[in-house]
Amino acid sequence: MQRRQFLQGTAMAAAVGLAAPAAWAQAKPLRVALGWINNVEYAGVWMALENGYFKEEGLDVKTLPGGPNAPPPPVTVASGGAEIGFGTWLPYLDAINRGNDFVMVAGTFPVSPLGILSLPGKPILKAADIVGKKILAQGPNERTAIDATLALNNLPKTWDFVPAGFSPEPLLSKAGDGYTAYGTNQAVTLEVKMNMVRGKDFFFTSFDSMGYRSLANLVFVKRDYLQAERATVVKFLRGLTRGWMENLKDPAVAARLVVDKYGADLGLDLKQQTRQNELQFAMLKNPDKPDAPLLTLDRDTIAGPMFAAAKASGRDKLPDVDKLCDFTVMTEVHASLKKS
Repeated sequence: MQRRQFLQGTAMAAAVGLAAPAAWAQAKPLRVALGWINNVEYAGVWMALENGYFKEEGLDVKTLPGGPNAPPPPVTVASGGAEIGFGTWLPYLDAINRGNDFVMVAGTFPVSPLGILSLPGKPILKAADIVGKKILAQGPNERTAIDATLALNNLPKTWDFVPAGFSPEPLLSKAGDGYTAYGTNQAVTLEVKMNMVRGKDFFFTSFDSMGYRSLANLVFVKRDYLQAERATVVKFLRGLTRGWMENLKDPAVAARLVVDKYGADLGLDLKQQTRQNELQFAMLKNPDKPDAPLLTLDRDTIAGPMFAAAKASGRDKLPDVDKLCDFTVMTEVHASLKKS
C-alpha cells in the first residue's frame, strides 16, 4: 500500500467512527527478567514472541537473559530494571524477607527439575541414599536442597560436599557418588551426547520426588506495579499462556527457535533442547492437581509442601500465603481465554 492510500484509509476509518487496528497502536514496553540463559525452558516466551501473542495484547516485550554473570531477577525488578521477573522459590522468599514487596502471580513448573544424578555402582534413588555419600554440588542453593531433603525425611545431614561446576563429567570420573543436576539439562546431556540410557547407565532422582517441593520459574512483580498495571500483567500472562499452549503441540518448534534465533549465540544443541522441551511437558502439571490450568498457582501446594520445604531449609519467617501470592490473576487469564 502506498503512503497516500494508507493515510486515506486511516482517515476514512476515523470518519466513520471505526477504531484503528490494535497493531497500529503504540505497543506498551514491558521488560521481563529471566532467571537463566535464553534456552528452551522459556519455550512459552519464545512461542508468544514468535507468534505475535504479546503484540496482539498491545505489548512490546523485551527479555533480559539471566545466567551466572547476570543479576538475579529479584534484584533487577527491585531496582526498576524490569517490570516482571522469573524466579525460584527460596531466593524469591529471601528477597521478600529482605523487605521487597513482591507478589507471585503465576508459576511455570509446579515440579522442579532439580535433583541428583548417580551411577549404577552407587545409585541414589531415595533420600536415605544420600546419607554418607560424596555429593558434587554447584553452590548454596543445591546444598540447601540436599540438607532440606534430609530434614524433611528425618535423616541426619551427614554427607560430604564436593565443589562442582555445571558439567556432569566429575561424576563420570568418580569424583563423587552423586551430582546435583537438572533432569532437563545435565541428565539430557548424558542421554544425547554420551548415549547413556536413563535408568540403566545413570539415574536421576528429583528432589521433588524425595519430598522437597519447589516451584520453578515462578512469575512475580512488585505489588504496587500489579495494583497500577494489573491489566498489563494479565495481558502478558495471557500471551505467555498461549505460548505454552502452542508449545505443547510440538517440542521441536521452540527448540529450533532458541537454537537459531533467541539463543543463537549460545551454541545450544538442537537435539538436547528438543529433548529438554519434551521432558518439560510433564513438569507443567501439578502432580497433586494434574487438571489445573497452565501456570496457575495452587494455594494448597504452596502453603503445604512448599512451605514445609522452606522451613526445612531454615526459613522460619514465612509471610501469609495470600500476601505472598495473588491467585486471582491467572484465574482472570484463563477466564478470558475461554471467552476468546
